[in-house]
Order: sequence, then structure tokens, then C-alpha cells
Amino acid sequence: PPILLCLPPLPQSGTLAVNPLQPQLRSPETRSSFGAADALILLGLLGLLGGLLHFGSGMLVRFDGQTSPPLDPSPLQIPTYAGRTLLRMWIAYGCSLVFSLALGYLAAKSLRARALILPALDVLQSIPVFGFLSASLSGFLALFPGSLLGLECASIFAIFTGQVWNMTFGFYHSLISIPNDLQEAATAYRLSRWQRFFSLELPASLHSLLWNSMLSFGGGWFFVVQSEAISVLNRDFKLPGLGSYMALALERADPSAAAWSIAAMLAVILLSDQLVWRPLLAWADRFKLELTASSHPPTSWLYSLLRGAFLFSWIHTRLLTPLSDALHRLASSPPHPARQTRPSKRSLPLLLLLKTTAGMAGAFLLWKLFRIFFASAILVHEHVSPAQWRHLLWLGILTLLRVLLMTSLASLLWIPVGVWIGLRPSVARFAQPLAQIAASFPVNMTFPWIVGFFVSHHISMNAGCILLIAMGTQWYILFNVIAGAMALPNDLQEAARSFRLRGWNLWKTLILPAIFPYWITGACTAAGGAWNASVTAEIASWGNTVLRADGLGAFIAEVTRRGDIPLILSGIATMSTLVILMNHFLWRRLYALAERRFHLD
Repeated sequence: PPILLCLPPLPQSGTLAVNPLQPQLRSPETRSSFGAADALILLGLLGLLGGLLHFGSGMLVRFDGQTSPPLDPSPLQIPTYAGRTLLRMWIAYGCSLVFSLALGYLAAKSLRARALILPALDVLQSIPVFGFLSASLSGFLALFPGSLLGLECASIFAIFTGQVWNMTFGFYHSLISIPNDLQEAATAYRLSRWQRFFSLELPASLHSLLWNSMLSFGGGWFFVVQSEAISVLNRDFKLPGLGSYMALALERADPSAAAWSIAAMLAVILLSDQLVWRPLLAWADRFKLELTASSHPPTSWLYSLLRGAFLFSWIHTRLLTPLSDALHRLASSPPHPARQTRPSKRSLPLLLLLKTTAGMAGAFLLWKLFRIFFASAILVHEHVSPAQWRHLLWLGILTLLRVLLMTSLASLLWIPVGVWIGLRPSVARFAQPLAQIAASFPVNMTFPWIVGFFVSHHISMNAGCILLIAMGTQWYILFNVIAGAMALPNDLQEAARSFRLRGWNLWKTLILPAIFPYWITGACTAAGGAWNASVTAEIASWGNTVLRADGLGAFIAEVTRRGDIPLILSGIATMSTLVILMNHFLWRRLYALAERRFHLD
């Protein structure tokens, strides 16, 4: 299997000898000269660098903290706005990736860290984007006074909160689902933590991580309007971007501008699929946990172009190989006998200083958080009556019922569809970009048709908002089921065909156990995303026509725009409590069941 090939040969003399990994972007037929493909790649890299400098310079203009830069409604400005939005999205994704790798690894490796991280993630994913914006906007504006960078950071942070939770949960569950025989092999080879991570754990989790990354990137598109057209605490800001252009079209009830923004968003999503996600999926196929290769592996024209370039072979030979050899020699050098049992006397003061500094920083952070929590509790106690708390609980129960109904119906619909797509790579090539477009489509842009349809057919928003919530969150289930079906080892599929398993016997014996861990991740994240999406989906507006549903999401959206801090805090506290209870009594138990029974061992 590809992952086992990453493991080094057994040491012969008591020391660890690790062979460097093979280059991931090298042509099977090594080229010896610079060609047209290399020139094209260099031009693309230069163009990317120029775009980063051009769009990034717009983040550093002066800003007085009151009036945001004016928006030009002309369609000619859409490419510039799309570039600004893409830059924010990719910065937020980079932060989300680092956060997911770090927190997911800690939760998977440490029981103490898991006991703290998982409940914290449950709370954080339940806080709507408006809640994060309300808490962070003033801080970022104060951090960068007189510069638009503060508002840009607040927008990026809001996009980050719409992307990161699904990726973290997915990576964590992939780590705890690695087969025990591979873990034992890594232990037998005496791999260090870094070697185990890069040789086994990251490759084994890569397939799920990429699919969750695509979906999380789509989740960022879902909240791009709220993150660029910021309306919180009685303050309205519009950053130059595709999301704020969409918001402007909604405010003016301009169907032409709405159509242009939709077309631009679809073009950006398709380009991202062809230039980023499809090449990464083709590259990640080598890390599937299987003994026989698939007859229809994913392909990408860009990945083939990169593999045929001389540039990457040159980089690997001249730069990566010498660096890798030096690192492996350093890692395999035997430690000094005096250092095997305890640290040296010289290092003891440094270790003590580091521990003391970390302890003081942690205590200071806990003290600040306690003061914020205590002040918020006093503020809520003084301004929110028991009758308002009972009303909030009733609204929360209404939203909870919508979330449960959406998750159940979406699971029944998308589990068979996702398995059908995932087990047929030829179908996945066409279905994946379509599903990504559907997952990335901001529900706000459906309001012109949804509002008109609901009004003309006398449909209550209390029932209709379930459709709007599903449009933004059901795709978490579909993408994770597709990832689980595509990760199903080909040798197990051949074994099922050899035993002539068909119909329900095939599903209960192979398919459902294999996709169960992935479905849990998708359903848990879909439910958490549904709570967040309710803030947007329970209020629909087009021009002067506004439809509201009875629910906690509509309540939070309304009080956030009004700037009523006590009611904002009480609404977020109610939503967080309901999400934590749901995760504790439902999703955590299903996670434990998957970890205990459904390993590919």
C-alpha cells in the first residue's frame, strides 16, 4: 500500500535509518531539460504572485473606522471583487488548515487534551458568525487603527469560523480510525512523532481532509455575504468583495447585479475545482488504504502537467533531497547516554523558565476569560428577565426540531447518492464539481426566487426555512459519505464481489460499516452548521419584502443588527447550550461507537 511504502526499512544496527520520501510531483520519465511546461508553470506562479500583491495591497488602505470604501455596482468591477474575496477565503483556509492539524492531532493523541478540545469545539461551532463578528470587530479595529486591515482581519476571522470546525472534526476522526496494524508497524519501525505523522497519520487522513477542505471552503462561500457586508452593533461596513456585491444587489433588489454575482461565483468555484481541488484529489489517491489499485483513479490535466515538468525534479534533486538527508541524519543520530534518562543540568533552568512562562500565560488567559464571562453573566442577569429566557428556550426548541428534521431527511437522501458517486470514480469526476457548486452556493442568492415563491404560494416561513437551512448544510453529509465510499479499499470490494454480496447484505456487511465514521462527521458538522445557518435562513429579504420564521436564529440576527448586547449574549448562550447537549447525548456516543467497532483492521 502507498502508506506502507512510506515506512523505512528495518534498522540493521540499532539505529533508525529512514529513507527520504519519493517526490510527489515527478514524472515517471525523468526529463533533463527545461521545457514549455516549465515555462507555463513559472508564468502561472508569477501571475499568482502578482495577483497576491495587487489584491493584498487593497487591504492596507486608510480607514477611519466609520465609513467603509464605496462599492461600484458596475459589472466591470466583479473580477476585482472576486479576487479580493478569493484572497480572504484562502487566507482563512490556511489558518483553518493549521488549526485543524494542530487541534485534531492533540485531541487524537491526548485524553486530557481531548476532554478539553472536543467540548470547546462543540461550543465554538455552535456560535453563529454574527456572534464572532460582534465579539471580534471592535478588537480588530483597535488592533489596526487607521487601516482597513482591521476590518479585513474581522472578515477573514468570520470566514475562518465558517470553515474550521468541519475540517478539525474530520481530521480528528481520521486519526483515531487508522488501522491498528499500521500503527503497530510504525511502532515496530521506531518512528518518532514527526516521522509517524508525516509517514502514516497525515497520508492516511489526507483523503478525508481534502474532501472536508472542499466542503469547508464551500462553507466559507455560504457565509461570504455576512463576512463582507458586516451589519453588527448598529454598524454597517461593506468590504470590496463578491459577498458585499451580492449584499448590495439584495438591498437594491437588482436582478441584473444578482445574476452577475451568481455567474462570477460559479466561475470562481469551477476554476478552484480545476486548478486546486481536482489536482489534489488525483495526488491523494496514492494514499488510499488498499492492497490493489483502483481501475478508475481520479485524473487531472493540471496534475499531469505538473508531473511532466522538469522544474519539480530539479527542485527535488537540488533542494529537497539534500535537506531531507540532513534532517534524517539528525533524527537518526543516537542520543548521548547521559541524555537518555534525564535532561542535562544546563537545560533544567531553561525548561523551568519555559514551564513557568507557559503557566503564567495560561493563568493570565484563564483570568481574562473568567472576567469576561463574569461580566457577561452580570450584564445578562441585569437585563434579561425570566420571561425572556423562557421565550428564548421555546425559540431554541423550534430551531432544534428544524435541525433534527433536516439532518434526518438529508441523511436518508444523500447516503445512497453519496455511496453511488463514491464507488464510481467516472461519475465522481462530473458529480464532484456539481456538488461543490451546490455546497458553495450562498443561500442569500436564492432569496429573490424563494421570497417570491413563498409569498405567491402562501407558504409559511416556519416550514420554508427548513429548505433554506438544508441548502447550506446538507452537503456536509454528501461530501463525507462520498469521501467514505471513495476511501473504501478496492480489495474489500473485490472480496465482496467474490462472495457475491448483493443488495442489503452488501450494505450491512461492507458499505454501512465503512462509511459510518464518515457519516457521523458529516451529520455532526451538518447539524452544527444548521444552527449557524439558521441565523441566515430564518430571515429572508428581497428589497423591502422581509419574511421571518419563529426561531432562535432569526432572534439572534435581529438583536445583532440592533446591537442589543445582553440579548445577543443570551441568545448565543441558549444556542450553545442546546448544541452541547445534542453533541454530548448523540454525536459523542456515535463517535465512540465508530471508534470502537468500525476500524478498517
